[in-house]
Amino acid sequence: MSHSQFCGRTRREFVWQAGAGFGGLALTGMLTRDGFFSQAAANELGRKTTFVNPMAPKKPMHPAKAKAVIFIFCYGGPSHIETFDYKPNLYALDGKTIPVKTFGRGGHKNVGRVVGPKWKFKQYGQCGKYVSDLFPHLGQKVDDIAFIHSMYAESPIHGSAMLMMNSGRLLGGNPCMGSWVTYGLGSENENLPGFVVMLDPSGGPISGPQNWTSGYMPAAYQGVVVSADKTPIRDLALPPGMTKAQQRDLLDRLKEKNQQHLAGRESYSELTARIASYELAYKMQQHAPEAVDFSQETRETLNLYGVDGSRTETFGRKCLLARRLVERGVRFIQIYSGGNHNDANWDAHTDMVKNHGKHAGDTDKPIAGLLTDLKRRGLLDETIIIWGGEFGRQPTAEYATGTGRDHNAYGFTMWMAGGGIKGGTSIGETDELGSAAVANRFHVRNLHATVLQQMGLDPNGLSYFYGGLDQRLVGVEGADPIRQII
Repeated sequence: MSHSQFCGRTRREFVWQAGAGFGGLALTGMLTRDGFFSQAAANELGRKTTFVNPMAPKKPMHPAKAKAVIFIFCYGGPSHIETFDYKPNLYALDGKTIPVKTFGRGGHKNVGRVVGPKWKFKQYGQCGKYVSDLFPHLGQKVDDIAFIHSMYAESPIHGSAMLMMNSGRLLGGNPCMGSWVTYGLGSENENLPGFVVMLDPSGGPISGPQNWTSGYMPAAYQGVVVSADKTPIRDLALPPGMTKAQQRDLLDRLKEKNQQHLAGRESYSELTARIASYELAYKMQQHAPEAVDFSQETRETLNLYGVDGSRTETFGRKCLLARRLVERGVRFIQIYSGGNHNDANWDAHTDMVKNHGKHAGDTDKPIAGLLTDLKRRGLLDETIIIWGGEFGRQPTAEYATGTGRDHNAYGFTMWMAGGGIKGGTSIGETDELGSAAVANRFHVRNLHATVLQQMGLDPNGLSYFYGGLDQRLVGVEGADPIRQII
């Protein structure tokens, strides 16, 4: 390269051009002489892929308090001031217009009409926690729960807020929390997915599968949608006329073909993940139906979860299946409460009583039953339970009439239980109106860091190299766990 050609270029550009030119030719020649591109080397890669499973159990990075996570995602954004964040001064302000800064679907506002809480609160447990009348069953469990009243996030829009809560990013294409956990720890059951997702009967959430994607990681780490009915995984049955032996033979030949034809074109991790996916699908045909077979459960247990023919049956079955999956070594389970749009989820823009009355009534008993059942079986100590949505709701009305509330990402409540989390505690505060977090504020990434920490993973050390960076769930800038509840 002449002096005139080099002038104005960076050192990085010079190195790149040199490496892609004569230097690259020299490197290719040396690698060829050493046998790097030989058929034997390709065959060796093919042999290696036979024995490595990306979902094989891995040792935690430090002693773990928990082995599994159950994330109850209240899609739409439940109102913290109607559920667990008691604001007694709001009752008297009902209907009054006051100065308050809000930011939601309706944009930035500086004044608003107060909507007083629509349910009464009372104290529960030895800790004396105030809980809304919406949750009479969960109120009995407050001594096992840590409430975080000062959560905040960047986006008040469902799609990006859900991606932030699930993946720590506002944009799609990034691995979600379940993927990071299974990437870091693998799975203790080779016959079931390590990461399971259960959707609401009304449909999936906005942004769809991006909420349980493995992003730039191999597909083995993505969530698998499961139903708590007699057909837990759709499209898993054998094709008409095919026997199990024929399927096994087809699987073996397919794996062999992959090894022969993909070893030279696909990365080692991608190839092993693909083969592991074939194996998992084969094994799930036998083991998934057993996991959802509730015939061995006692009538008392079914009633505990609300699996009794009443309104709680659907969500109760999902909570009971979550416990059964934890028992079988599944690492991460996400249950969606609410789907589709508007009042099919917790997105209460018009009528707070109608909306939250429905969704709390559908879920209160099953979630309390899950906590009770896990605890009496000795599983709560090693299972983290998370409850919350993508954001909260504002103390003021969204429209000129009605009791609906707009989105609120400035301050909202989530709670955690089990897995080394300190029950009977409350941390953080919103202001007296509940409009914004003001004390001990915690970002969504702090919640993620807490989960990874309890699972035995260093939140600032667990990384995956992609796009030229060591990517992390908590971002390249890092985040600390919420130590006050550990």
